Parts: sequence; C-alpha cells; structure tokens
Amino acid sequence: MAAAGVAGLAQAHHSFAAEYDSHQPVTLKGVLSKIEWTNPHSWIYVDVKGEDGKVTTWTVEFGAPNALLRRGLRKSDFPTGVELTVTGYRAKDASTTMNGTSVKFADGRSLFTGSSEPDGPRAEQ
Repeated sequence: MAAAGVAGLAQAHHSFAAEYDSHQPVTLKGVLSKIEWTNPHSWIYVDVKGEDGKVTTWTVEFGAPNALLRRGLRKSDFPTGVELTVTGYRAKDASTTMNGTSVKFADGRSLFTGSSEPDGPRAEQ
C-alpha cells in the first residue's frame, strides 16, 4: 500500500496538470537574476519590472539539465543579467511561478526549454 502512495506522489511531481494551468499562458520580459541547473528540473529566476516600477521575481521551471543538453542548450546559454522574454504557463496556485516552454533573447535567439508542454506552440527555431 505504501508503494502505491509513493507512485502517486512521483506521478504528481512529474505531472504538468498537477502544478500548472494550461489555460493561463504567461509571457514575461525581464532580467535573468539566477539559474539552478539541477535535477530533476532546472529553474531560472527572472526579475520583472511592473508598471509601478516594482520588481517581482518570477520562478520559471525548465526541463532536466540532460533534456536541455539534448536540445543543445547549456547553462552558459543563460548568463545572469541578460534580458529575455519567457513564455509558458502559470502555476495553479497563482504564485509568480511558471513552467517555461520557450525563451527569446534580445539578440533574437529562441530556445525551447519546456519539460512539459500541453498543446501549446513550440518556440520557433
């Protein structure tokens, strides 16, 4: 019985639908303040300045480092201080957390970064 509970937790951990809302797409533009290139998912932190001038830090979940590497992405592709636009889906708890599916840099590069993507569009390569 305990194994069934653990399996359920593992599935919930890896389920996009458990944490994110595919009906709440988000696009934000800001400055990369931090990156965590760790398993099982990578995370970036993006400082977004609101209309009132207040800065809010968004936490963006990416795929696992190995999955990102298979797509040709490296940690060095995400230097802190760089301006970027992130597209993805907002957390169901309405926090400033999202599942990032693509990143566009000021130089025009677009990268697909999603660990999960419901029927949304992929970043143009």
